[in-house]
Amino acid sequence: MTIISLFIVYSIIPTIAIRSLSIGIFKKSHTKGQASLTFDDGPDQLYTPMLLDLFKKYNVKATFFVVGEHAKKNPDIIKRMHEEGHTIGIHHYKHVSNWFLMPWQVRKQCKMTADLIESMIGVRPIYYRPPWGHLNLFIHWGAKPFRLILWSAILGDWKLSLGKDRLKKRLQEHIKDGAVIVLHDNGENPGADERAPENTISAVTEYLEENHGKYDFVSVHTLYEDEHRNRV
Repeated sequence: MTIISLFIVYSIIPTIAIRSLSIGIFKKSHTKGQASLTFDDGPDQLYTPMLLDLFKKYNVKATFFVVGEHAKKNPDIIKRMHEEGHTIGIHHYKHVSNWFLMPWQVRKQCKMTADLIESMIGVRPIYYRPPWGHLNLFIHWGAKPFRLILWSAILGDWKLSLGKDRLKKRLQEHIKDGAVIVLHDNGENPGADERAPENTISAVTEYLEENHGKYDFVSVHTLYEDEHRNRV
């Protein structure tokens, strides 16, 4: 079997199969009147505090899937997230794809990040979102014991060219009962535009101003627990 074939079997096929069939992952809930805003790739020294200020104003509880090396530089922001009732999940320690990691490397990336967050807030993260949503053949072993979280909608806000108005329109279209929405509070990672979070903050601000009270924005933890409680 060629290297390309092995890569497809190890990475592409499992990603498509697991995501399309929702095998061992959480993408949304069926909870009425609640939705979850989630933010990847942070924390960012400038943009994340702006979001936290906004969420405090509108009583929004969000979920932040943090990159370990960014968290290490911003411990005060991590502590603030926790103190203000947001859920802190993990990406990897570095923003690298599972397509190019062996299972033990995935486990190492997750453990390093979880250890770091636990050392800062005294609580160990239990939720994990793979960078870019990339999975592999052994992801459920490599990511153990973390709960894998994907999304119901990813809005492309990492590109500055999307613009605030189009992003707000996508928010309006995709925020619905039980939705898990992916946004980004850092633009430094591969494929992103550094200033893209400016549009994200503006769009989310306008959305909350115009739709205050329409949905109760809760953390992924709340949606996850409600969904699994209702299945029992």
